[in-house]
Amino acid sequence: QVQLVESGGGLVQAGDSLRLSCAASGRTFSDYVRAWFRQAPGKEREIVAAISWGGGRTYYADSVKGRFTISTDNAKNTVYLQMNSLKTEDTAVYYCAARLGRGYYIYMNQKEYDNWGQGTQVTVSS
Repeated sequence: QVQLVESGGGLVQAGDSLRLSCAASGRTFSDYVRAWFRQAPGKEREIVAAISWGGGRTYYADSVKGRFTISTDNAKNTVYLQMNSLKTEDTAVYYCAARLGRGYYIYMNQKEYDNWGQGTQVTVSS
């Protein structure tokens, strides 16, 4: 198991950028599939971006393609979500999630992840 701690959320205006960080402790983070989910008020939690075990493959939801980038720093056991050109509809609590993985497979369903951070609020105003 790993313990995950997110940081970097905040209140920004539409068009601004934010970078979320998720620091892991307990095991080597690169052994895990790492993902960012978000949950807006009254909506289901949805996957935003993910990176496979070893970092060889990434996934982005259509709504964030071209604006968000997931990246890792294995030396720091940290995964990042760079969010550019933020929109009001990006307002949500963002969660870091992880599960052990192999190869290029990326898990899409939140139920497949067994390690979660506490969440960080991102609010985008118009």
